Amino acid sequence: MIAGKAHDHDGHHLRHLHRKPVRGRFAPSPTGVLHFGSLLAALGSFLDIRQKGGEWWLRIEDLDPPRTVPGAIDHILQTLEIYGLHWDGQVVYQSQRHPLYRAALEQLRQQDIIYPCSCSRREIAQEAAMGAAGPIYPGYCRNGVRHTQRPTAIRVRVADRNIQFHDAIQGHYYQNLSTATGDFVLRRADGLFAYQLAVVVDDAEQNITDIMRGCDLLASTPKQIYLQTLLGFPIPNHAHLPVAVNQDGQKLSKQTGACPLDRRQPGFTLVSALRALGQNPPPDLASEAVPVILGWAVNHWSLAHVPRSLKDNRSHIQGNESTGTD
Repeated sequence: MIAGKAHDHDGHHLRHLHRKPVRGRFAPSPTGVLHFGSLLAALGSFLDIRQKGGEWWLRIEDLDPPRTVPGAIDHILQTLEIYGLHWDGQVVYQSQRHPLYRAALEQLRQQDIIYPCSCSRREIAQEAAMGAAGPIYPGYCRNGVRHTQRPTAIRVRVADRNIQFHDAIQGHYYQNLSTATGDFVLRRADGLFAYQLAVVVDDAEQNITDIMRGCDLLASTPKQIYLQTLLGFPIPNHAHLPVAVNQDGQKLSKQTGACPLDRRQPGFTLVSALRALGQNPPPDLASEAVPVILGWAVNHWSLAHVPRSLKDNRSHIQGNESTGTD
């Protein structure tokens, strides 16, 4: 839940990590090409980190091989280069980091806070109460698996207390995991690691200090803070950007028909994205070269001007979507 807006400028073994200088990241999933909504997340994070003099890292979240679109990773990397969003260090691929995730799971197992679960999604959807983020897991397998002949997922027990944090864009946010989601999955029954575990391990291992991403992930943050606390990891600063929507108010995505970013005229699209993020670029900036646009944007970046929502101001998005071809 959000309580008002406020702004703040302010073997393999997991390592116990110390805070390094400011470091952010962009972490797309290769389920398709980048679109205008992707650009808002990448650009906002890039500008915020560069203005702070920090490092901006790129992580490909390819945890789920069946959902990876052939060629999507190369297209993502090329598009970021065309848009001048150059990352620091080597690209990190989640598909290559399973030993780190297994180590984290073992650390939680030693705390006796995870357990196997044989419940199917269909059963939970049919039998569980609904919360704001979907069905609330009722804890059927907390004291022993319900169906002994089935493959099991791994869930983490959650505490009955509020987890709260300050978001630099969305304000104060809190959630009680026991009433919002219930115990949640860390490893699926098919053996794949869940996003919530992987992202927490990766952010800690990469020394990420500042997370800026779309506010569609705001409700996932309490789960991640809970895991960070259990694993002894630092909790990064958070800022959740407004999500780009189409003219029907739906989040831009492959499922809602979002157009790929125009790779022929990146300047026009960059300036549209700056306006959508509440910045005020001069009218003639779109005709400049990409490095000039980004130089202006870094120097003039203002987190205080980023809106909480874009639902009431879709003109920048609609205009870009109508011309978004590759």
